[in-house]
Amino acid sequence: MELITIKTFDNSIEAHMVKSKLESENIICFLFDENIVSLNPLYNVTVGGIKLKISKSDIEKATEVIEEIEKSALTNDQDETIKCAKCESEDIYSAFKSMKGTKGVLSAIISFLFMVFPIYYKTVYKCKKCGNEFK
Repeated sequence: MELITIKTFDNSIEAHMVKSKLESENIICFLFDENIVSLNPLYNVTVGGIKLKISKSDIEKATEVIEEIEKSALTNDQDETIKCAKCESEDIYSAFKSMKGTKGVLSAIISFLFMVFPIYYKTVYKCKKCGNEFK
C-alpha cells in the first residue's frame, strides 16, 4: 500500500477531525508527525506540519470529502452561520492566531529576542476576503 499526503495541518485537533470524517467514509488514513508537533509547536515548520496520509487508491473519494468539509460554513453554538461583520462574507478562517495590537508586537519582539514561542496571541475569526478580525 503506497501512502500519499493529502493534507497537512498545524494543530492536532483539526487533523483528528478530518481523519475521523474520512474514517467514517471507510477511508483508511494515518497521521504522521503529530507527536513531534504537539510536543513543540516550533517544530511544525521543520517537519512540515502534521501530515494526513491515505492510500493512493482512495485519493478521489478523500478529496471529495475534504472539499465538502472546507466548503461548509462555520456555525456558532446557536447553529447560526458565522459571517464577517464588515463585508458579510461567510468565507472565514476559524481559530486564527492574531498578534495585532501593542501586546502582540511586544510579544513578537520578546519572542524573537529570547527565541521562544510567542507568549501572547488572541484566537479570532479572520475574513478571507477583507482581512477583518473578529470574535
